[in-house]
Amino acid sequence: MEASSPAKAVKKAVKATVESAAARAAELLAEREAPPVPGSPGSGTPSLAEPTKPRGPLPPKPDQAGPDRRTATGAPTDAPAEAVSGQGPFLTTSQGARLRDSDHSLKAGERGPTLLQDHHLREKITHFDHERIPERVVHARGAGAHGTFIGYGNARSVTKAGFLAKGVETPVFVRFSTVLGSRGSADTVRDTRGFATKFYTDQGTFDLVGNNIPVFFIQDGIKFPDVIHAGKPHPDREIPQAQSAHDTFWDFVSLHTEAQHHTLWNMSDRGIPRSYRTMEGFGVHTFRCVNSDGETSLVKFHWKPVLGVHSLTWEEAQLLAGTDPDFHRRDLYDAIEAGAFPQWELGVQVLPDTPDELFAGIDLLDPTKLVPEELAPVQAIGLLTLTHNPTNFFAETEQVAYHVGNLVPGIDVTNDPLLQARLFSYIDTQLTRLGGPNFHQIPINRPHAPVNDMLRDGFHQDAVHGGVAPYKPNSLDGGCPFFAGGAKDGAFVDIPAHVADAVKIRANPASYDDHYSQARQFWLSMTPVEKEHIVAAYTFELAKCFEQSVKERQLLALANIDSDLCAQVAAGLGLPAPKPSEPLVDLDPSPALSQLGDVWPTDGRMIGIIVDPDGDLSGLDAVRAAVSAAGMVPLVVAPYGGKLPDGTTIQRTFAATRSVEYDAVLVAGSPAPGADALVVRDSKAGEEGAPLLDPRVALLLQECFRHAKAIGAWGAGIDALEVAGVAADAPGVLGGDDPEAVFAGVHTALGAHRVWERFGTVLS
Repeated sequence: MEASSPAKAVKKAVKATVESAAARAAELLAEREAPPVPGSPGSGTPSLAEPTKPRGPLPPKPDQAGPDRRTATGAPTDAPAEAVSGQGPFLTTSQGARLRDSDHSLKAGERGPTLLQDHHLREKITHFDHERIPERVVHARGAGAHGTFIGYGNARSVTKAGFLAKGVETPVFVRFSTVLGSRGSADTVRDTRGFATKFYTDQGTFDLVGNNIPVFFIQDGIKFPDVIHAGKPHPDREIPQAQSAHDTFWDFVSLHTEAQHHTLWNMSDRGIPRSYRTMEGFGVHTFRCVNSDGETSLVKFHWKPVLGVHSLTWEEAQLLAGTDPDFHRRDLYDAIEAGAFPQWELGVQVLPDTPDELFAGIDLLDPTKLVPEELAPVQAIGLLTLTHNPTNFFAETEQVAYHVGNLVPGIDVTNDPLLQARLFSYIDTQLTRLGGPNFHQIPINRPHAPVNDMLRDGFHQDAVHGGVAPYKPNSLDGGCPFFAGGAKDGAFVDIPAHVADAVKIRANPASYDDHYSQARQFWLSMTPVEKEHIVAAYTFELAKCFEQSVKERQLLALANIDSDLCAQVAAGLGLPAPKPSEPLVDLDPSPALSQLGDVWPTDGRMIGIIVDPDGDLSGLDAVRAAVSAAGMVPLVVAPYGGKLPDGTTIQRTFAATRSVEYDAVLVAGSPAPGADALVVRDSKAGEEGAPLLDPRVALLLQECFRHAKAIGAWGAGIDALEVAGVAADAPGVLGGDDPEAVFAGVHTALGAHRVWERFGTVLS
């Protein structure tokens, strides 16, 4: 594949595929009777009283889909979704015996001891005691969704992988996650995020298990327990949860300086993404691919979000951790339910497979290094669309098992020492976490290709194997299963890469010794506002460390990245800025590393519309319709719940909302303090007795303003801005007489995510 512009035919194929995917998404959406606002917990409307008339289970919600109904050996079935869920209207034991009571244990008289005979009690309690599998050591906090991947067909010169052929549609399951926190931690902590995709191809399952940061903390997998132990809560107190702002983390990374590049990415806005939908993904490692002619290339995989890369502000992340710790997973689920299907393009950087495995002086086997996109452009080769939420979180998102060794013909691993350790670690982890060697038979993990593996027995064996000869060679089973006759039969063939003549040694090549030049390149590629955020992040995190020596040692590392960065962080810590101990190397800035400076689609954004129930509501319906037509979700915000005088449904109340829920705000009125605007009832109410504007609205507008969000107002809403102290002539604050025209201006501003120029900060 050439690094230059693709041929017209490829462009045409890509365009046709994208249009086809968009049409399919529209068809899916048209099939649904989607609620005007996502978040409905069930597929039916509950009655006020407890239902007593027996009936069967409710169907899944329209936005939900479970694992493909297949046998344990990969054969498709005709079983509908309802067939693998609860059956019949009555409560039963696990063996199907109907129960008449599940509220009382079997006792020796009403006040007597409970009897060992109570089989239902023992079954119910035993299963409850074991319904939580051991959580993942890392990536415990996750969210997943089903979707499809469609190949563009332009990767054939690089790889013979069948799922990348033109128009081939492959089912996928994607799991996003944080790294350090437990399952109960908040979504919006500053952390690396996992981005793992399971492709159910007809050649076998391919897992692309990556992160939202293209580099990693360590160069060799033998150090993985060290970096995770350092980042996890301190073992004596089990605090802090889901944070790197503590001594053990900074002690490790300041001593093990190969971690500095990843750490800098984590301290940037990449560490607090706005949404999984606006998060970039990377395969991290270099892979070796082979095409049908046997020609090999080295490849780095990228996921590019169609909505663009976008992040939270630090204050928003902190507020959300308290007001909605499930913010990222809720955002993902709600977007899918609302029909704003998240999309990413899969791209590749194609690099020559040279004996030294270097490109432009960059060691391609070093996972702490990236290849700037300006040197090797990312070429799009397919489109991922997430279309359905899980039906059951445990059965799907929690039990899904990824493995970097799940490969398909045309894609192979390299000798990256971090990747090599991962090849061992993933299967070893699943044996304990998922209770035995047959975890691949769990429905979410079942391949969509025929399986005849000769693996037998073990815990949780779901297949009923026939035959008497699970060994090779055999004649008793007629020789079956047979070996595939090489590539012509679609066999996976390990690429015969050359192994250099060498001695066994515990060491790294000299090219791994450079720990700072790419970290400096990242810093030099940031815009001024992004640099400010990085300085603030380092200052906050290091201020949380107790030991002065840890802070001083990390400042020594920052001095080797950039003197200005080091000086500003040192000033915030009240410490002197050290001099660099190594020469500062100036690599060319890479604009692709910055999140800012482009215009992106606004699909699925949340638009808060503040109204005064006693004020002028004209134009509200037209604005709500315009927001919906633009692919965004309008949320009417009022002092109380229920409906407005004109019959409009209210989705949020002043007491139950916060600015972080919205990407932009429209102010349609200036509501006076609500009846519940009392500090004793709602601390957001602030000072009591403010006569002109509910203080919670003022707080919401002030937060939106300082978080650089677009704000629009008309009529009495303009007065509300003045009372709240929001400058009506500030960049990104739009007022006028025509509500639809005001929204049009807000819509345009949303394309850049935020209005940073509001604070006099330029983007370059």
